[in-house]
Amino acid sequence: MSASSNSAVPTIPHWLAGQAVIGAKERAGDVFNPSTGEVSARVPFASPAELDQCVAVAREAFTGWAATPPLRRARVLFRFRQLLEAASDEIAQAISREHGKTLADARGEVVRGLEVVEFACGIPDLIKGEHSENVGTGIDAFSLRQPLGVVAGITPFNFPAMVPLWMIPVALACGNTFILKPSERDPSASLILARLLKEAGLPDGVFNVLHGDKSAVDGLLQHRDVAAISFVGSTPVARYIHQQGTANGKRVQALGGAKNHMVIMPDADIDDVVEALLGAAYGSAGERCMAISIAVVVGDANADRLIAQLSERVKKLRVGSPFEGATEMGPLITREHRAKVCDYIDTGVKEGAQLIVDGRPGFADKPGGFFLGGSLFDKVTTDMRIYQEEIFGPVLGVTRVPDLNSAIRLINAHAYANGTAIFTRSGAAARAFTSGIEVGMVGVNVPLPVPMAFYSFGGWRGSLFGDHHIYGREGVRFYTRMKAVTQRWPRDVEHKAEFSMPTMK
Repeated sequence: MSASSNSAVPTIPHWLAGQAVIGAKERAGDVFNPSTGEVSARVPFASPAELDQCVAVAREAFTGWAATPPLRRARVLFRFRQLLEAASDEIAQAISREHGKTLADARGEVVRGLEVVEFACGIPDLIKGEHSENVGTGIDAFSLRQPLGVVAGITPFNFPAMVPLWMIPVALACGNTFILKPSERDPSASLILARLLKEAGLPDGVFNVLHGDKSAVDGLLQHRDVAAISFVGSTPVARYIHQQGTANGKRVQALGGAKNHMVIMPDADIDDVVEALLGAAYGSAGERCMAISIAVVVGDANADRLIAQLSERVKKLRVGSPFEGATEMGPLITREHRAKVCDYIDTGVKEGAQLIVDGRPGFADKPGGFFLGGSLFDKVTTDMRIYQEEIFGPVLGVTRVPDLNSAIRLINAHAYANGTAIFTRSGAAARAFTSGIEVGMVGVNVPLPVPMAFYSFGGWRGSLFGDHHIYGREGVRFYTRMKAVTQRWPRDVEHKAEFSMPTMK
């Protein structure tokens, strides 16, 4: 909770029953502009009573929304998709203002979220069950997928629009009502989504936004009327949410942290690799769960060549305001997070890694902002903290291995297994890698292998807690439950003729 007392800054409201609600102000936090370090807004933290009210509103709206035919739910999402596209620049501006990522990066985030909306518009087909005739004499069987009820999403600061859009469209399309608890660091995008959903015709109470800190998270985990929790964030919190949610009888998908490796074979195009690593390691200041933070280079000569070329590009990264077109990397989210990343750089030096590029100095002209340049380490070993732990900042480490099998063993031994990639011209090497690697998302000459909306996103081991990946068909399964029906009709059912073109009613 912040000690800020500046009454001039605006308060970001909750969204409850189709309208903005300021709510209680006893507990609140500051929202910063990370480019200047200034407080740009205040966000209230929901009280237990406000949380109960939010769940009650969503619970009341569930009956009518669940009974709405899937085709009509899809039509709301079709309208939402049009409005979302039209408002993409407004959302990107809000993201860049509160998060610090460049406008181009923020616009790309909105596009990737929009793709999930497009996927969810196909819900009449996606939600179909199965049918078997004559499982016994005169007996048929069929299955249904039905919504769970009130579901909640707890989303991280690094993608304030995309990650909510990984959850919301699929959950709503399946007939659930939704409570979003966005990050308190950059909550404005969630209110724009709420407004657009209302404009699209979503009934009041079907989608709600509740701001808060750990107290709100615990309240959702413990509330008897919340049927499911979807979470994206760090591994310690993901583990906690999965444990607490399942202990309280909820369905939980909790996506945790990552330490993504890129394997670079000797035959890879070095120019292509350098450009791929720059974007994958330093894009969004490294604050991505799919960021490449370890380059696993096969062969010392290959590693020397990569370091020589890559270090010059890292030194020249254009760090500055996210609203300037030439900027390649904006600030980090908070002053505290910047200090944490700097501590990791100190640790890497103390542990014996070679700091080739130090991104800490050089920002005297940007006082107050949370800026940090790109850092590059060579000769990182698996016993170092900067190898084992997720840094979540613009820090790339290079690890050297003698061959592909060594690279595969190294990656498979890591606690995290979110994403990985290989750069090579060899189909045999790529096939051996994709077959042998034990990681949830794999790229071949693709540095950030984020699956398209009609697949699903998720890692293995310490990167995922729960049985379902997020969005795609996995998302449909997560937000519904199966019902099997076995039926027998002892007599005919009387029908009346209809002479007009049959339509969905």
